[in-house]
Amino acid sequence: MIQLEVQNVSDSVIPDLEWLTACAKLAYTGEREASAVLRIVNADEAQSLNHDYREKNYATNILSFPSDFSELPDGLLDDDELGYLGDLVVCAEVVNQQADEQKKTVDQHWAHLVIHGILHLQGYDHISEPEASEMEAIEIKLLGELGVPNPYNETKEG
Repeated sequence: MIQLEVQNVSDSVIPDLEWLTACAKLAYTGEREASAVLRIVNADEAQSLNHDYREKNYATNILSFPSDFSELPDGLLDDDELGYLGDLVVCAEVVNQQADEQKKTVDQHWAHLVIHGILHLQGYDHISEPEASEMEAIEIKLLGELGVPNPYNETKEG
């Protein structure tokens, strides 16, 4: 089980918080209780963070900041403590624009990105082709459980 703290500082319309939380819960595969922060921002903050942390000067759809705390071995946390996975920062403007461009519903695209981000916080990546194939297969399966079509039929996400 994962607890998702949502911080919405965006001016954009976003999906229902229950939907976002359901997506995060579906993507979390850990055996112990965990938590993560989903910060929803405007383009200026997304661009600033993308520049500072990835040296790319544009607003991106999602950034993930895994917590080193999430990688502590079992036994170092009390049973009642949550393992903090990290933060996801989503630019609502970019996600909503991409959904429109890709002819998806906003809920479908948000589902994909929240699942994608929670997987990143758990150590999944898509740098190499084998890693990308594994991560995409998991995303496709989980999205299918939500009734969301395969997002990789036409485009690649980062």
